[in-house]
Amino acid sequence: MSAADGRGRNALNETGTDLSPVLPLNSFGNVVMFLFNIALASAIIILNLSVFLSIMISDSLRSQNQFMYMLSTCISDICSGVSYYYVGLFDVRDSYDSPRRTYHIVPTFLGLSYMAILAAQADRYHAVTAPFKYSHRMTRNRTILVILAYWVYAFFIVGVTNLLTPGVARKLTAIGTFVGNIFTVIIMIGLNVRLFIIAKYQLERDPPSVERDSKRSSIYLIVLVAVFFLCAWLPIFIHIIVCSFFGSTCYAFKNEGTDPLRMLPRINAAFTPVLYIRGCTPLRETLFGKVWKMCSTKRR
Repeated sequence: MSAADGRGRNALNETGTDLSPVLPLNSFGNVVMFLFNIALASAIIILNLSVFLSIMISDSLRSQNQFMYMLSTCISDICSGVSYYYVGLFDVRDSYDSPRRTYHIVPTFLGLSYMAILAAQADRYHAVTAPFKYSHRMTRNRTILVILAYWVYAFFIVGVTNLLTPGVARKLTAIGTFVGNIFTVIIMIGLNVRLFIIAKYQLERDPPSVERDSKRSSIYLIVLVAVFFLCAWLPIFIHIIVCSFFGSTCYAFKNEGTDPLRMLPRINAAFTPVLYIRGCTPLRETLFGKVWKMCSTKRR
């Protein structure tokens, strides 16, 4: 009976259908890493869900386009947090030849956060440089259409990639990632510099008003979020660009849960809602005064 069990376990190992922890839990360091990944996934979900609920229960927040992009970021980051219970706790590599892959769905959630922040930067730039045209063009429904467009686009690419053969999909992904990462990073940095100049110098010439202060704070917030986002994402971007250019594997570590380059975007997913809460007074007041207060009242 034991011999049969051993043969069964060997067969599972050969096919790669069994799930083992991200690291063998036989040392203190490995256990700490395992617990850290659990805490990180939980923090991503709790913080982003708090911001999501704060925006959803506030009519004034939902009426502003910038908060719709925050909602998009929160939804994609919540999905990233939930999925990290899988890719962060178990021995998983999201490569084309891995039997435990997520068919590139999990990385897509991270990419959607990147696209949301890039769209939010463009939205703030348009709102400040052409406020009258912006108020007529970018209604709430059109903003929602923009958000739906990049969500549909992202999963359309995932679907097409999964339908192709691994060799073709690998080449297509390498080219698309190489070109896309370079251009989007340049655009994000350019928008960041331009928005900072507008907030620092151009708005100073406007007469003091609540509207001017609101514009400045919203610009500073998205600039700060984008800076932290770039700091967390540039290492993995550079790594992917280099390995795509040379045709080498983009996995330098055993799995997702032990790769610091892939861990940084997840840490950023937990840190982004903290920046939202810290930098936006109406959001902070709604969170502390309604969402968390309501949760604490229910526990009592």
